[in-house]
Amino acid sequence: MTVLPPFYPIFDHVDWLERLVPLGIKLVQLRIKDQPKEEVRAQLKAGRDLCFEHGAVLVVNDYWEDAIDLGCDWVHLGQEDLDTANLDAIKAAGLKLGLSTHDKDELARALALQPDYVALGPIYPTILKKMKWHQQGLEKLTQWKAIAPDTPLIAIGGMSVERAPGAYDAGADVVAAVTDITLNPDPEARVRAWLETCG
Repeated sequence: MTVLPPFYPIFDHVDWLERLVPLGIKLVQLRIKDQPKEEVRAQLKAGRDLCFEHGAVLVVNDYWEDAIDLGCDWVHLGQEDLDTANLDAIKAAGLKLGLSTHDKDELARALALQPDYVALGPIYPTILKKMKWHQQGLEKLTQWKAIAPDTPLIAIGGMSVERAPGAYDAGADVVAAVTDITLNPDPEARVRAWLETCG
C-alpha cells in the first residue's frame, strides 16, 4: 500500500503553495479552475518546481496531459474526468492516480482501476462547490476502508483541524483541507496546527 502524508491541503493557485508549502507540507494538490491553458501550465510548472525543492508531493487535478508533459508524479481525477482521460497514457507515463468517489458504484469503478488512493466526500457539508451528495458522515469512511483496506483513503469535505482526529479514527489515512486554510484569517498558523495535529 502506498503510504501518504496524513495531511493533504488543496489549493486553487500556486501562490498558496509558494506561501505555505515551505512550512512543512509534504502532500498538496493544485486544483486550478477556469484559467487559460497557458496560465494553468505555468502554475503547474511552478508548483512542480516548488514541491521538488521542498520535498513535497504535487498532485495535479484534472490536467493529466500537462502532468505527463511536465513530468509530474501524481494526477487526481473526478468521476467525470474518467470519461475523457486517457488512463493508458497516464499509466504508461508512470503517474500515480487518485480518484474521487461518492457512492458505492463510483468506488467500485475507481477500485477497478487500481488507484493509488481514493477520496471520499464530502464528509461534512462543504461550501467549496455544489454537489448532489450531501454529508457522507464518518461512518462511510469506515465502510469504505472495510471494502478497500489496502487502498489509501482520503477524507475530504468540510474538514477542519478539530474534525481530523474523528476522520482518522473512522478509517481515513489522509485528511484533505481546503477552506479551513484558505478562509482562515491566519493561514500559516492554521497549516502549522494541521501539521501538529496530523504529525
